[in-house]
Amino acid sequence: MATLSPSTAVTGRSWIACAPQPEQDATGSVFHATDPSNGQPLEPLFRAATTTDAERAAKQAWEAFHHELERSGTERAELLRVIASKLDALGETLIELARAETGLGRTRLIAERERALRTLEMFADTVEAGHWVRATVDRGDGARRPVPKPDVRSMLRPLGPVAVFGAGNFPLAYSTLGGDTASALATGCSVVVKGHPAHPATGELAAQAAAAAVLELGWHPGTFSFLQGGGEREQELGRTLVEHSCIRAVGFTGSLRGGMALHDAAAGRPDPIPVFAEMGSVNPVFLLPGALGEQADAIGDRLAGSIQNSVGQMCTCPGLIFMVRSDGSEKVLRTISQRFNESAPAPLLSARTRANFNERLATVSRIDGIEVRGGSPQAGHGSASGAHPITASPVLYRTTFDTFNETTTLHEEVFGPAAIAVICQREEQLLEAASAIQGSLTGSVFASGRDAGISRQLQIILERRVGRLIFNGVPTGVEVCESMVHGGPFPATTAPHTTAVGARAMERWCRPVAYQNAPMAMLPAELREGNPLRIARTEDGVPMPPPFDG
Repeated sequence: MATLSPSTAVTGRSWIACAPQPEQDATGSVFHATDPSNGQPLEPLFRAATTTDAERAAKQAWEAFHHELERSGTERAELLRVIASKLDALGETLIELARAETGLGRTRLIAERERALRTLEMFADTVEAGHWVRATVDRGDGARRPVPKPDVRSMLRPLGPVAVFGAGNFPLAYSTLGGDTASALATGCSVVVKGHPAHPATGELAAQAAAAAVLELGWHPGTFSFLQGGGEREQELGRTLVEHSCIRAVGFTGSLRGGMALHDAAAGRPDPIPVFAEMGSVNPVFLLPGALGEQADAIGDRLAGSIQNSVGQMCTCPGLIFMVRSDGSEKVLRTISQRFNESAPAPLLSARTRANFNERLATVSRIDGIEVRGGSPQAGHGSASGAHPITASPVLYRTTFDTFNETTTLHEEVFGPAAIAVICQREEQLLEAASAIQGSLTGSVFASGRDAGISRQLQIILERRVGRLIFNGVPTGVEVCESMVHGGPFPATTAPHTTAVGARAMERWCRPVAYQNAPMAMLPAELREGNPLRIARTEDGVPMPPPFDG
């Protein structure tokens, strides 16, 4: 059994209200992380949080939320920046922990850490600027007849404590200190993170960075908690958090099954709460005839790299490729097949990921009308359990539009390095396929000037089915910026009107509140007279009269 670096401060315990769980209280199920490169369990032993731990974390978060509710945007920005500095200071220790627990490459993990830091900084800048709260004012008019006009002001206000479920495929950017945690803290919500069992040491070390920042700045310690969530009690712990009355919203990135379980639990509460779950996505790609005629080989090469990006374990890896049969489509198939045939098996995130991948491949391979065009659905998997490398090889399937159209399971995600090429007989079938796909995070269209007509038709259809529409590019690579939308219709997410990336991700943890005829001292700072962050409303370009105080 391998041991994680002794230079780390990993305790194997939960951190409740910014403090490690006492050793004598660390009861419950135990579990190990696993090194995917060899299947060996890693020390130390981790102890899953108990129901009591979850309840205590939720109550502490409730106290902290109300204690820190009136913190200014400047203060919240400072907290986010200090968290970022402490995360960055973990340096190579964090990268090596994440590499050992996930099998992801060092270069990929460094890029992911930088993305996490940029995300924290983006939310700090946004909350400091203050405009995100959508503060509006409709001033009162006591002289209006037949009835006086009341003074009405509104803005977004935080919901309360948020439960965040760490993602398995992004141990830094979507997990303990990922976008959900950062955006929730930015709005003024306290956070309870349920760590992902595949990278518990990485999660705990990141949690320690957040805890140190909270304590250093003198915030209520319940502002942040981290619960180790593996072993036999993993699902029970998740339900306990979601069903606790102090938790007011949930952020989740993972499988459709896991996301819907949390969604159903939240909907079954006496007071249902929102679950913002990012679940699964096939990320369809449409290769139009003009583009195929001009750059088939280059497109095939780009798609092969995108499908295999992080061994196919990104939310936005292409899963379905649609094209009309032609010499260009054959070139694309040959290029991807060649790349896949030359690829060595690579580590998947966990034995659970591999088991799910194998199950989906077995289902697809049994379908009449499906053929393996490149790679292999068997090569490099190892056994489903035991100390063997947890690896997979890429595979490209080929089928016809009719088979795709008649087979529901081909519309579902295969999480891992696999894609299905759907060969159509005419351009109209591309439009039919676009109309039939499930809700997805992305949709991609490769088109040339000769494809303008059908490209526009595809755009109109895909706008209703995806959160981000890419032209002449692959979907992997989600830019952290104001305009980014990382979301989509069900089953990609449970909330198609939201995004998990970009400044608007903060709006998930808020709701609008209006204040009518409120004394100035009772209003949030953003709504008081003279506050430069407020957006003053006017009618016909004429400033509204002073507030009605009657």
